[in-house]
Amino acid sequence: MTFQIHMIDVKNQLQNYIWLLEHQPSKDVVAIDPTEAHLVEAYCAENNLNLTQIWLTHWHKDHTGGVPELLLNRNIPVYGPREELTKVPFITHPLQDQAQIKFHDLDVEIIAVPGHTLGHIVYFIEALELVFCGDTLFAMGCGRVFEGTYEQMYHSLNRLAALPARTKVYCTHEYTLANAKFALHVEPNNLAIQQRFDEVEAKRMLSQCTLPSTIELELETNPFLRVESVAEFQRLRELKDNF
Repeated sequence: MTFQIHMIDVKNQLQNYIWLLEHQPSKDVVAIDPTEAHLVEAYCAENNLNLTQIWLTHWHKDHTGGVPELLLNRNIPVYGPREELTKVPFITHPLQDQAQIKFHDLDVEIIAVPGHTLGHIVYFIEALELVFCGDTLFAMGCGRVFEGTYEQMYHSLNRLAALPARTKVYCTHEYTLANAKFALHVEPNNLAIQQRFDEVEAKRMLSQCTLPSTIELELETNPFLRVESVAEFQRLRELKDNF
């Protein structure tokens, strides 16, 4: 295994995680959605890692806040959604659906998933069987529909649900327990949800990270991937917004 994933717990109110993807032979890393620069700088210094790329999924401040400061001392590419360039002017490599980028010898595919924001993208790496999906798909949940339509979000989630079952899901927030409570509320007889709720609750009691999930696990336990129409999705999302 030439690559390793690192997690930085931001410990903020929104429970953000910053993911780092390391190319182990070179100690080069990508920071995905760096909330706060000082946390990335400290982690890289402590582990002798060299920040060489930044990937952004969407423009929200808790995903982009650390970027300007990280760019003060280094000239590195910042990848992000073309649709959100006006909101994130420091993107140097604007990306659209089906774009391909590279990190060392790793091929990374861009999938556009509008809904949470209009330009939201995710980074799918087939070779590592993982997706960095920002705020579109969460463990046992999904992002709120802020800028897009329910129809867009429904189709975006369906695109992610169609990824290979073994794909590991790296979202950006520790919302799993809250999502599990809602999942249990809407599907009280789902044994897989009951079991996962217990596991998630036990982990959170020990302040442990509940990620990554997998597409397979989400298909079994995420109500938002189990609906069969836009109307059903909208009803569920509105229910969750007020839960």
